[in-house]
Amino acid sequence: MSTAPSPATDEAPAPAPSPGRRSPLRPLVLRLHFYAGLLVAPFLLVAAVSGLLYAGSFQAEKYVYAHELTAPESHRRLAVSAQVAAAREAHPEGTVTAVRPASGPGTTTRVMLSGVPGVDPDHTLAVFVDPGTGQVRGSLEQYGSTGALPLRTWTDELHRDLHLGDTGRLYSELAASWLWVVTGGGLVLWFSRRRALRRVRGTRGRRRTLGLHGTVGVWTAVGFLFLSATGLTWSTYAGAHIDDLRTSLGQATPALSAAVPGGEHTGHGTAGGTGGDAGSGAGLDRALAAARAKGLGDPVEIVPPADARSAYVVRQVQRSWPEKQDAVAVDPATGEVTGELRFADYPVLARLTRWGIDLHTGVLFGLANQIALALLALALVLLIVWGYRMWWQRGRGSAFGRPLPRGSWAQVPPYLLVPALAVIATTGYFVPLLGIPLAAFIAVDVVLGEIAHRRGRRTPGNADADTSAASGAAGAR
Repeated sequence: MSTAPSPATDEAPAPAPSPGRRSPLRPLVLRLHFYAGLLVAPFLLVAAVSGLLYAGSFQAEKYVYAHELTAPESHRRLAVSAQVAAAREAHPEGTVTAVRPASGPGTTTRVMLSGVPGVDPDHTLAVFVDPGTGQVRGSLEQYGSTGALPLRTWTDELHRDLHLGDTGRLYSELAASWLWVVTGGGLVLWFSRRRALRRVRGTRGRRRTLGLHGTVGVWTAVGFLFLSATGLTWSTYAGAHIDDLRTSLGQATPALSAAVPGGEHTGHGTAGGTGGDAGSGAGLDRALAAARAKGLGDPVEIVPPADARSAYVVRQVQRSWPEKQDAVAVDPATGEVTGELRFADYPVLARLTRWGIDLHTGVLFGLANQIALALLALALVLLIVWGYRMWWQRGRGSAFGRPLPRGSWAQVPPYLLVPALAVIATTGYFVPLLGIPLAAFIAVDVVLGEIAHRRGRRTPGNADADTSAASGAAGAR
């Protein structure tokens, strides 16, 4: 007869609850949580460490690039076209693709150039101009809609794809695909344990490690589920399925048309450009004035016309709360607003997606958001370390920790197993980097289990031992 372990030791097994009080799915969840955590943990660890670095890069960027980002406060403000002209004089190469006027006292104007030799084709060269004097304070490579500079760009790409391009993005998608599974499994196991076995104080050994692992996991579970869901929204494969689903539901993010009604605007409103560059000249000032008249406050970004049939697009770029994402299109020839798009008119899922991504990337609530992400990353690192430590503390069945016995699949009744497999198959289709590894795991587990079963039948006594071990797994933890 087994007895409950005392607080001083963790070597004695926990008492097995009566079959009626234990869910038949618990052994299966335990096995899935154990092996998923064991195999996916390295990917999650890389994501956590790189995510921690990214969370700190926002504040680091302000100090590293303080000279470019700031300028002496001045009551004088040059026209945007004059600031762009100063930037073009210092950097005549490339084409102006966007302008972000200084959003407040002591800040600089950014003039973004594409097609600059030596700059990544997916990036732009940001030229920083003092709005009061027109002095160019420097230039830096920039990436993305949040205006990430080299330091944050490097950490962002490390977190997203390990600097390996599209192939490297599979690692982060795999981590996001499994994080919610590992988290959900841990919650089921935690709440299915008796309260006396959850405590940390007064315990030691594996019991203490398990208590720390479970307690921190429960407190951070909501954050992990959120990171997993939002991380999948812009992943390669699952993200494409999510976009298709939103489109089919009429919840796609709307786009503002930049087409000018009635034809071309040859040579109007873009005078003063360099080599026909529509990003210079009085048209910028006219477009900004029209946007201001429509209520678009700072910070804004002005995108010059792409061709003779296009308008200026002026859009708000504030990602912190409350978000400012309104946009207008302005005819270069007349200065009239030809189109408007208000963030308040976005479909519900489009707005939720925008907020979710900005919260995931640490910009929605500024420093508080970044601190919360850093704490989640640290918690995930600790959970992984404790998880591997528990594996080691289970025993030494081989060179590594003792694995869980098989037999959990056979213990699940068909009325539960069949719907569970249907849900797994459906989820696996929409999240392939969850479905494919899970199918492989199930197939290998079933084959190895069958091999072990047949060997046990040929060796007298082994079958009973296997059955006893499987039953012990159901009552363990």
